[in-house]
Parts: sequence; structure tokens; C-alpha cells
Amino acid sequence: MKEFFPMLHAAPLFSGISGEELAAMLSCLAARIDTFPKGARLLRAGDAAEEVGLVLAGSVLIVQEDIWGNRNILSKAGPGQTFAEVFACAPGTVLNVSVEAESAVTVMFLRVKRILSVCSSACVYHGRIIGNLLGELAEKNLLLNEKLTHMGQRTTRAKLMSYLSAEAQRRGSYEFDIPFSRQQLADYLSVERSGLSLELGRMRDEGLLAFHKNHFVLKAPGAGQPSYI
Repeated sequence: MKEFFPMLHAAPLFSGISGEELAAMLSCLAARIDTFPKGARLLRAGDAAEEVGLVLAGSVLIVQEDIWGNRNILSKAGPGQTFAEVFACAPGTVLNVSVEAESAVTVMFLRVKRILSVCSSACVYHGRIIGNLLGELAEKNLLLNEKLTHMGQRTTRAKLMSYLSAEAQRRGSYEFDIPFSRQQLADYLSVERSGLSLELGRMRDEGLLAFHKNHFVLKAPGAGQPSYI
């Protein structure tokens, strides 16, 4: 487990916690590590979530599916990021999403009850990690609200412009990589992949943007537009 300490120190959930505290904390929180192959379901809709998952290597997709198999990607979690914390913090709540391994993934699971309850030794780090967990929950709420803003747009183009604009603002640059493949982006925005690809091509032809795979350059007002082949 110690080989993952550098990753854990960089994770927002453990912000402000020293190496000595971290070692004691992992024992107190009944931390366990598991690995999953690409495409595996770490958690399924209908399961009860009692643990917070923290990605150590690889990435996972948080996916919502209806009974006909239509997919809606809610978010993606990579190294240092958490998932299932919202459900784990709501006792008795079952998942209405599934967590799927986008690639081979290594995950640390932490018992949320041990995070929210002060242990018998009254570990000083409990207040810190509870504050960090609240920060994680707040960030997930903001990202969900952002996704609702994108999906609330009426057309595929408007959804794309809303999403890409938000990404540019978050990165502070008109040039950036997005975390999704083309199919994943279509699932995230709840549009058909063919329609999304067609609209991206039109926007490129109109000089609004340039792209290559998941790398995008948005046209800034008055700026030149690079092109990709």
C-alpha cells in the first residue's frame, strides 16, 4: 500500500494530512485496495454504497442506464479522484448509477462510517478529512449543475458550445484536451454520436474550432485559427 502514498498525498481527500497521519488513517478507515480489468463494473445500480472509492491508477466512468440500455455518462474519475461518496454519505440510499472501469483500474475503498464517526482514539485528522470530503461533495455538485446546464441547451451545437466553453474557462486556455472519447462525449451530452460528429465538422468548417481526437482549439475573437489534418 505504501507505493500509493505519493498519489494519496496528492489526492484532495487527503489534503493537509501528513505521512504519519496517513498511515494511521488508512488503518482506522479500514482501507482496502482492489483492481479491476477494463469494462468491469465496480458498482452497479441498485447496490448499497457504504464505501468511498478513490482511484489510484486508471480511470472509471460513472454511468446511468435505462432499462433499454441507453447510456448517460455523468462523470469520469481518474487518479486521485473519488466516486460514490454522495451515496455512501446517505445511509440507506442505493445507487442509481453504475461505476465502470474505463481502463484497467486500481481503487482504494474507505469505509465512510469511519470517516464520519470519530474513533475511540480521537484521531486529530478526522476533522480534516471530513472537511476534505465536504469539499469533494461540493465539487461534484458543481460539476453536476454544469452538466445540467449543457444538457439544458436545445441543440447539439448549443450543447457542444456550452461544454467546450466551460472546459476552456476551467483550463484558462482556448486549447485543451477533453477527458472523453467521441462516443463518451456523445453519451455525456445525451446526443447521437453521428450527429455530434457532424456538428463538430460543421463548426470546424465555419472556423469556430479545430480538433484532433480529444484535443480542441477554440477560435478566440480576432485570433487566427490553427488547423489539423
